[in-house]
Amino acid sequence: MLTSEDESYKATMRLAAGVALDQALDVTDPESWIGLDFGVRELAWRRPELFHSNASLSGRRLSWDRDASWPTVTWSGTPDDAELALALCHRDGRIREAALGHAEERPALSALVVIRCADWAGPVRERARALLATVPAHRLAVHAPLILRIGRRPRGGFAQELLTEALRTGPATHAVALLDSSDRATGRLAHRIAIERGLLPATRLAQTAARHHDVVVQGLCAEAAVATLGEGTSDNFAEIVAPLLASRHPRVRSTGVTALRRTGRHSDAELYLTDRSALVRACARWVLRQAGTDPAPLYRTLCAHPAARPAAAVGLGECGVREDADLLRALLAHPVPGVRECAVAGLRALEAVRADDVRPLLDDPSAAVVRQATAALMPWADHLPPQQLRELLAENRPRHQQVAAARLLWAGGVRI
Repeated sequence: MLTSEDESYKATMRLAAGVALDQALDVTDPESWIGLDFGVRELAWRRPELFHSNASLSGRRLSWDRDASWPTVTWSGTPDDAELALALCHRDGRIREAALGHAEERPALSALVVIRCADWAGPVRERARALLATVPAHRLAVHAPLILRIGRRPRGGFAQELLTEALRTGPATHAVALLDSSDRATGRLAHRIAIERGLLPATRLAQTAARHHDVVVQGLCAEAAVATLGEGTSDNFAEIVAPLLASRHPRVRSTGVTALRRTGRHSDAELYLTDRSALVRACARWVLRQAGTDPAPLYRTLCAHPAARPAAAVGLGECGVREDADLLRALLAHPVPGVRECAVAGLRALEAVRADDVRPLLDDPSAAVVRQATAALMPWADHLPPQQLRELLAENRPRHQQVAAARLLWAGGVRI
């Protein structure tokens, strides 16, 4: 239920008071239109005198014959956009349907026509759809964020399909203009269609994948960029693959690493064996295996001097054998915290954790090491000495040690 402080309620009151549509609400915000649709019904419930037959709306008189088989809605003069907006959101479906007859050639009301395309009342819905089908593609594109929100409703697919078809078959500028939309769903749809239509060069695809904030757009653009590469050739490597490899997003880097096989540069994957992302490391191992190289010996060599590349320890755990556990255990006392952390993670991946080896790391000054040790010890929480864990709860202990002890005590069924 809306309160008098809600913006949707205020916008509805402003419309009912005769304020112009573009001043009563933010017409560029899809949530404002959705809120208005709800707000009018809420206001009609609270202030029915504004909406009953022959009531004055915005200084005009709106009336209809409720006894007729189908209502006739009339205004004393041509209704303005604000009046029609109220009628299009009216709780009486007959009023909404009749108001649609006045909404043609009213671009300012296209958003409400979109909403009515998902109306629960069949006659309203069908009339709105017939009206929206005549709306030019550029106006549909303007309301893309709203259309995609309404598209998630049970009867909301019509407008979304209309928009998608318009972007696929209409001028390329309509789809390209939506690529930088701040609305996530709109940006995803625009990129998907732009890629399908081949509107973006491979270099832009690679740069977008490397920098974009949305994971779906990253994946779409990265895969499309790699698809332009020739098999077994390094042409355009610097323009396409290099930006992917340099991305801070793991999914994009993994696509770039996988592309090393396509370009015939398998050996370059060795650098990514110790990437901070497990996905990227797995892709690097796959590329090396495609060239006949076993990554496990490479990891063992790196673990001999792991300070420069600490993730070698966890990588060895991901692809090594049980006999590698002793090599990883030796790294639990390494002076570099990152190596200790990755050594524990490697033992977990290898399923070779021994509680007695890992328990001393609960006292580690590094929070990352303690978090990893805590996760490794969870299966043995009920076998850990409670008194030793309680000592970590002392006030003079670092917070990460206190948290680790509390978690393990609770997991072991011990009350703190």
